[in-house]
Amino acid sequence: GGTDAPDCSSFYGNEEGNTLFKAGDIQGAVCCYTRALKLSDTQAESAVLYRNRSACYLKLEEYNKAEADASKALDNDPGDVKARFRRAQAFQKLGRLDQAFLDAQRCAQLEPKNKAFQDLLRQLGAQIQQKVMCLNSTDARVQQMFSLLLDGSANESDRQKAAQNLVVLSREDAGAEQIFRNDGVKLIQKLLQSKQEDVVLSALRTLVGLCTGHQSRTMAIVNELGMEQLCAVMGSGASTVSLAACHLLQVMFEALTEGMKREIRGKDEAILPEPSKELRSMLRHLLEMMPAANVSGPGRDNAINLLVKQVPRKSLKNPDNSLTLWVIDQGLKKILEVAGTVPELSGGGPPLTDNSHMSCSVLLSKLYDDLKSDNERENFNKLCEEYVHRSGLDAKLRAIQTVSVLLQGPSDVGNRTLEMSGMIDAVISLCASEDVTHQQVAVEALIHAAGKAKRASFITANGVALLKDLYKKSENDRIRVRALVGLCKLGSAGGTDFSMKQFAEGSTLKLAKQCRKWLCNESLPPTSRRWSVEGLAYLTFDADVKEDLVEDKNALLAMCELAKSEDKTVLFAVGSTLVNCTNSYEVEKPDPQMVELAKYAKQHVPEEHPKDAPSYVEKRLGKLLEAGVVSALVCMVKQESPALTEACRECIARVFLALVERQQDRGTVVAQGGGKALIPLASDNTDVGKIKAAQALAKITITSNPEIAFPGERIYEVVRPLNSLLSLECTLLQNFEALMALTNLAGISERLRQKIIKEKAVPKIEGYMFEEHELVRASATECMCNLVLSTEVQKLYLATGNDRLKLLVLYCGEEDERLRKAAAGTLAMLTAEQPELCARIPGTTTHWLEIVQALLLSEISDLRHRGVVIVHNMMQAEKSLADTLMESEVLEILSVLAKGGEGMPAAVAKVAQNCLDKAVEYNIIKSREGKENREGTEP
Repeated sequence: GGTDAPDCSSFYGNEEGNTLFKAGDIQGAVCCYTRALKLSDTQAESAVLYRNRSACYLKLEEYNKAEADASKALDNDPGDVKARFRRAQAFQKLGRLDQAFLDAQRCAQLEPKNKAFQDLLRQLGAQIQQKVMCLNSTDARVQQMFSLLLDGSANESDRQKAAQNLVVLSREDAGAEQIFRNDGVKLIQKLLQSKQEDVVLSALRTLVGLCTGHQSRTMAIVNELGMEQLCAVMGSGASTVSLAACHLLQVMFEALTEGMKREIRGKDEAILPEPSKELRSMLRHLLEMMPAANVSGPGRDNAINLLVKQVPRKSLKNPDNSLTLWVIDQGLKKILEVAGTVPELSGGGPPLTDNSHMSCSVLLSKLYDDLKSDNERENFNKLCEEYVHRSGLDAKLRAIQTVSVLLQGPSDVGNRTLEMSGMIDAVISLCASEDVTHQQVAVEALIHAAGKAKRASFITANGVALLKDLYKKSENDRIRVRALVGLCKLGSAGGTDFSMKQFAEGSTLKLAKQCRKWLCNESLPPTSRRWSVEGLAYLTFDADVKEDLVEDKNALLAMCELAKSEDKTVLFAVGSTLVNCTNSYEVEKPDPQMVELAKYAKQHVPEEHPKDAPSYVEKRLGKLLEAGVVSALVCMVKQESPALTEACRECIARVFLALVERQQDRGTVVAQGGGKALIPLASDNTDVGKIKAAQALAKITITSNPEIAFPGERIYEVVRPLNSLLSLECTLLQNFEALMALTNLAGISERLRQKIIKEKAVPKIEGYMFEEHELVRASATECMCNLVLSTEVQKLYLATGNDRLKLLVLYCGEEDERLRKAAAGTLAMLTAEQPELCARIPGTTTHWLEIVQALLLSEISDLRHRGVVIVHNMMQAEKSLADTLMESEVLEILSVLAKGGEGMPAAVAKVAQNCLDKAVEYNIIKSREGKENREGTEP
């Protein structure tokens, strides 16, 4: 056989594998050889099987496996020239040219006349030469780039170009190796110490290229640069630099943790050392940044963010939470240090941003949720209680501040620390303090406690009086706005139920008006304005408040601006307020009979506010769109912040779904970037949030041009969320919208159809073709009509022993016009692409001929057109089918259609005429001027 044909020795499994190989079923051949290897008796047999399987792997482009199998064959017989040639080919494809050259050289020595060996040797010689030239020139270029960057006197534009080139080079494996070989890490170290922001940024971006997905390089870099330096860069003041350093550290974490999972391939790669030492070192340094006074606020937030992402388990299926336990052990006190910092106190601890406390809450919450046993949780509680237990006024303030952060995070722990003796008394006495900072800390603790039902009973009893007092008497707006939020929190216990209101009639509106005033008051610090949105998040349960808010253009704009600001802690409040204004929360409709019984028993009945009727909601949506709420939502989604919690993402998804409800608004949402923003919301969200975002994506895909709504590669990311709506957990409306959207995508390109097939949507779509609801059934069939453009889907219809074709033929005869069009379209496409299906149509149902005739006689020209195409395809496929058709009424109907005339589309007449011409060609009918006539009958 040729050099790529398998070896034909006959023993179990080998012949069978060879037959499959020759027939082109490479995957099947691999299975055969693999089975045979398990049963093989001798080394010689195994060697042949390895050599043959190597040939399969070459064809399948799995070059690592091809190389491994060829090596196993050579271990048994180093003189096996075929195996050596295969290994040379595999090495060539893997880019290991030196090894490929040695193998090819050996082959040519063993068989000097073999042309294939000579060709490969020549090819490799040329490739190696080119690589050497290329390497030498890039080596020189790398050196030159570094010297330009390190030369303070160099021309600015040259330096920028050099920096850009370095970053680009580092993204390709060969380029990264080059930088590494040219002592790049030492040089990058010098760049990191530069005083120029852009130089530091290009150094960080180059390191990202070097570390991405490469464990051994990452370990070398962590060891050479040291975490000290990387954390120092991240802790520096400039936020762009800090973010870039944070991104680099994340890439490093991923390279190291991925490396731990991947098995080591290939013999000659050294077994990589275990990276856990480097990982621990990275985490230790991040924890040390927490209380450090020389770390900037943004730098500290980034460190918290990294801990949130890297420490807790990604999935609870993984039983190992040792990283979390280690972090709690080594660093919980350091994290609480940040939680207890009161920025207004002089010397009160490390510098924070507006987001630091919230980020701490999220981190503490994630660590606590990652614990597995009561013992672990008890230890966490104990550490928190010890930290809060210090005394003295400053320490009291810090303790209360810590409790506030815990209440927003792991609230069980927060409640326990709040119950410690003296804590509540301290809160109450500080509320009366003369010092605004003391008051502020205490009131915030009250607010956070009010949100947690366990404490609310005590606080409702004592807190309402306290807060009312503060709201009425305080001179300071910062305190008043917070007291107001506390009252709102306690007052909104009735939720959306209109009749259960804690406040006196009309006072809700007054409070909301005051909140809107504070929201627009630019002289208040942003944190206080944020609290006014918190107030609105509670007050907007009341429909009158919603109406007032959407009428107040300035307040809406102020809220949108806050949502886009640096302060991310406002995200949830904005999300909740918008959910309330758009009524996109879930409403439990009470059972009418229960309502009657409740009235009879004089029990409370929830009532809906008249201004929550659909017409009001629709007007509110219009007002929000005008105020530019979409760009605010898009901005909120982009935030890389722990404050963008799953609950927050769910709110945003709900609001988006409400905003795309009306077809005429979808263009606006897309134009402002809503389409792009929904894609991450559909994959990273609560279960409810994922569905809401997916449904919003479906609505957009149905009515907008998907290629504009989701430009470039994004369009492929829409398929998975749409597929997730094809489930029994979703409503029929969601199923229907997903099918319509997939139909649109399947009509665009083969690559999109492949993506739909790969996401395993086809069996689900087929399932919905049996749905009782006629709209769902028709839209599933329409989707299939676009999918059968793919050969893989056509093969499903070609497979025997299923009813797919029968279903289509029967649907062509159904009442529902939409379903008939879709089924007839699918059948027309299939019979054109796979002519052998034509002969199977008569076997599907005894009514097949009536169904075809009914299509031809239909009043609807689309159906007639599809009908004549099906007849034409059948007649072209086999003469016997043409005989059967021409012996029926079909001949007469075609003759009429072919004449065209009044109201007859030209396309239909043309295909009908083609059918008649085919019948003449087969000699079934004779051609006469204007008259067709059956053979052998009287004229």
